[in-house]
Amino acid sequence: MKIESQIDKISSFQHLELLANQVVEGFISGMHKSPFHGFSTEFAEHKVYNVGESTKHIDWKLFAKTDRLYTKQFEEETNLRCHIIIDNSSSMHFPKLKGNQNFYENKIGFSVLASAVLMNLLKKQRDAVGLSVFSDTYEYYAPEKGSDRHHRMVLNTLENLLKEPVVKKSTDTITFLHQIAEKIHRRSMIILFTDMFQTGDEDQLLNALQHLKHNKHKVVLFHVFDGKTEFNFDFDNAPRKFIDIETAEEISVFADNVKEEYEKQVSFYFKKLALSCAQNKIKYVPVNVREDFEKIILTYLTEKQNFG
Repeated sequence: MKIESQIDKISSFQHLELLANQVVEGFISGMHKSPFHGFSTEFAEHKVYNVGESTKHIDWKLFAKTDRLYTKQFEEETNLRCHIIIDNSSSMHFPKLKGNQNFYENKIGFSVLASAVLMNLLKKQRDAVGLSVFSDTYEYYAPEKGSDRHHRMVLNTLENLLKEPVVKKSTDTITFLHQIAEKIHRRSMIILFTDMFQTGDEDQLLNALQHLKHNKHKVVLFHVFDGKTEFNFDFDNAPRKFIDIETAEEISVFADNVKEEYEKQVSFYFKKLALSCAQNKIKYVPVNVREDFEKIILTYLTEKQNFG
C-alpha cells in the first residue's frame, strides 16, 4: 500500500496535522480491521450536571433511575506515555530538496511527518506524547502530556523544524541521549528518529541507547536514510565532489570506483547496528525516506501491543 498517494495533493508543511491525519486514515482504510479496535474511553465517576455545561456526556440511563442529571467524569490517566526524539543535525536535512519535491522527501521532513503521524495515533488513543530535539545542542524538550493544547504546541515545534534554514550543525547524539534519558522518569515508549551519523565510538552510542531503557522504558530506533544515495550510492560515473554537510570536509571521486566498497561497508554497518540493538532489546527499524509510512505505523502498533 502506497500511503503517499493519499497526501501528494498537499505538500505545504503548514498542513502537517492534516497530512498526518490523511496518512493514518489511508492506513486504516487499507486494513481489514481497525488497529484502534479495543481502545475505549473509560470513566471513573459521575458528577452533578450544571446548567450551561455540554450535554454530550450526560448519563441518560442514570437520569431515568434517579430523575437527576449527571455527567460522566472521565479518567485523566492515559494508556501510554510516548517520548519522541528527533535528530536535527545538518545531515538530517539531506537530500537537498528541489522546488517540486514534498518536504517529507528528505530525512528531517520524513521524521517530522512520521512523528506527526504517531501523534495522531496517540491522540486517538488518549495517550500522552513528549518531544525532544537535538543536534549540537539540546534544542527542545516537552514532557509527556495528552492535552489538546500540548498537542498543538508540539505540532508547532515540528513545523518549525521545517522552516529553519539549514546551517552547519554537527551531531552530539551520545551526550543528549544521556540527558534525555535523565528527564524521562515515568515508564514510557521512547521513539528515536536519527540517521546514526554520530560522533563518538559505537560502544558509547550503545551505552547511551541503553540509558534510554532505564526505568523499564521501551526504545524504538528508526534509522532514517536515503536509500538511493546513502545506501545504494546510485550516482553516474562523472567526477563528483562529495561534501560533509556537518564538517564541510570535501572529497572528489568517481562514484563507480568506490561504489562496491562503499555499499559493502554501509551494509555491514546496518547489520552491526541491528545486531547490537537486538542483543540489548532495542527495536531497530531501518527506514528509507523514499518509502511510505506503513512501516512506522505497524512498528508503533506492534510495540504498543507488546508494551505491558
